[in-house]
Amino acid sequence: MPQRRLTPNEAKFLHEAFSSDFIDCNIRLREGEYQYNLAKVLASFQLEISFPDVKDIIKKLYGEEKTVDVQFIRRIQTILKKMEKSNIVKILPKKKPWELQRYALTSLKFRDGDKNLVVFATEQEMKQAQDFLQSSLKEQGQITSVPGRNVKIATYVLALLIIASYFIVVWDLMQPIISPMIFVAAFLVGVMSSIMLGKLLSRG
Repeated sequence: MPQRRLTPNEAKFLHEAFSSDFIDCNIRLREGEYQYNLAKVLASFQLEISFPDVKDIIKKLYGEEKTVDVQFIRRIQTILKKMEKSNIVKILPKKKPWELQRYALTSLKFRDGDKNLVVFATEQEMKQAQDFLQSSLKEQGQITSVPGRNVKIATYVLALLIIASYFIVVWDLMQPIISPMIFVAAFLVGVMSSIMLGKLLSRG
């Protein structure tokens, strides 16, 4: 199961990585070397629909004790940064300031700097991961029959409701006699619309 709820952008990124053809990179991916081992571990996480941070990667490759070695962590982060510049790894933005950055492969197939073809998963494994991703998203309630156009319409409608409701609140406050019913109703509509709009936008 995924370690956390996937955003639509993360789900899209996984789909693209699983279906991608060979991507050219300008560094060597030779078995036994750091870059290869890191990419292989990232692929294993990705096939489980998970985005690991540097400590997750180190723990899986080198054991728990290495996750507290600050110098070693920095060395691995430097290698991952180099792999990002070579279009092998994508560094995902933090969801919260105190969290570590998470990592993912841009593809599971590469043509490395020596022109060798390197594949980190079989076609069957990638197909199973795609199916697992669809199943996971269904469980999270993120697969919906509402097309993107309708989402945009919903966004515009909610924005108009917010504007209209707060306009009514201001209008009511400017009247000689304030109507509590109009004020409360318009204010609640504005608040609820703002919350719904925030949730809708956060899913992107």
